[in-house]
Amino acid sequence: MASLCLNSFPVPPSSLPRKPTETYLSSSSYPSLLLDNNNNHSALKPIVVSGDPPTFVSAPDRRILAVGDLHGDLKQTRSALEMAGVLSSDGQDLWTGGETVLVQLGDILDRGEDEIAILSLLRSLDKQAKAKGGAVFQVNGNHETMNVEGDFRYVNSGGFDECIDFLEYINGSEDDWEDTFTSWVDVSERWKEDRATSKSYWGPWSLLKRQKGVIARSVLFRPGGLLARELARHAVVLKVNDWVFCHGGLLPHHVAYGIERMNKEVSEWMKGQHENDNTLKFPFIATRGYDSVVWNRLYSRDAPDLVDYQTNQVCSILDETLQAVGAKSMVVGHTPQTTGVNCKYNCSIWRIDVGMSSGVLNSRPEVLEIIDNQARIIRCKRDAHSELQAAAYT
Repeated sequence: MASLCLNSFPVPPSSLPRKPTETYLSSSSYPSLLLDNNNNHSALKPIVVSGDPPTFVSAPDRRILAVGDLHGDLKQTRSALEMAGVLSSDGQDLWTGGETVLVQLGDILDRGEDEIAILSLLRSLDKQAKAKGGAVFQVNGNHETMNVEGDFRYVNSGGFDECIDFLEYINGSEDDWEDTFTSWVDVSERWKEDRATSKSYWGPWSLLKRQKGVIARSVLFRPGGLLARELARHAVVLKVNDWVFCHGGLLPHHVAYGIERMNKEVSEWMKGQHENDNTLKFPFIATRGYDSVVWNRLYSRDAPDLVDYQTNQVCSILDETLQAVGAKSMVVGHTPQTTGVNCKYNCSIWRIDVGMSSGVLNSRPEVLEIIDNQARIIRCKRDAHSELQAAAYT
């Protein structure tokens, strides 16, 4: 068993800060980029990513998928991705989406016991997708930022157990970090089964075990920790073509502050780059407060819940935000929609958190699909392309 002292596990040295860059996914870097699923030459232009972490993405003529909050439920995550046609159904966790762009809207953490496995799966799929001309992006939600802050109120016992197992696994691995991390999804189930059959597991979840879980989670998620640095690779606001994606909701003063600036500040905080810099301000505008990017629910609540705003006021705020950021529509998660994925305000906002995790509502998975600026909902295999809520933009 790995020693679970906070200072015992080595944290990789922080990389030097760098200016936002443009990444061109060229055919020389990814040989199959310009081939379709049948190995025929594709006319699609390369994906261009700007910002560090990624902030602006040009993905010409790509199919875009957006999936909401997952909260540690690997089974439902796989169901959603298989239903959307980007994950193989043979248990091999292979990318089948070709040149599709997948965006996950945050809140992978808390309320479930397979959080790290989901992070591992998405990292693996991103690597595979790039080789096919696609891409996988994540945006961080409030539960990601809470865990980096050390707020573990919504972590269940299985989540702490996974942290203990994962620390032991990486301590015993001889592979580099990326290979070790992406392979966790393949072995996590076995570790869970071994834990369940061990004699000590069947005793009460003792205070000592809980302390080990808290320490392990703190080591992994504290600023500069291995999983905090993984989260730092992702933005809190991401714009893909004419669509903007964030967990809670973007407001005009967020745009005025600067999307790239917010993303960079949150990323640097998660990397622990300025732990000893007393002048560094906590990224409050993005991560704390009822109107921060990851906590905002203004667009996700319906009229009876909007005590301080009229519907026309919300619509006006949304229009102002979209105009400022140069987008036609916004996609958010954060607030479970009991009626399923839906749009509002002339379909300028799409709410896609359906509470699919067994730790939330255990509802059927739903995914938003965007093709040629037309959005529709993928609900289930037998009704794979329901267009009950659809919008076309010109």
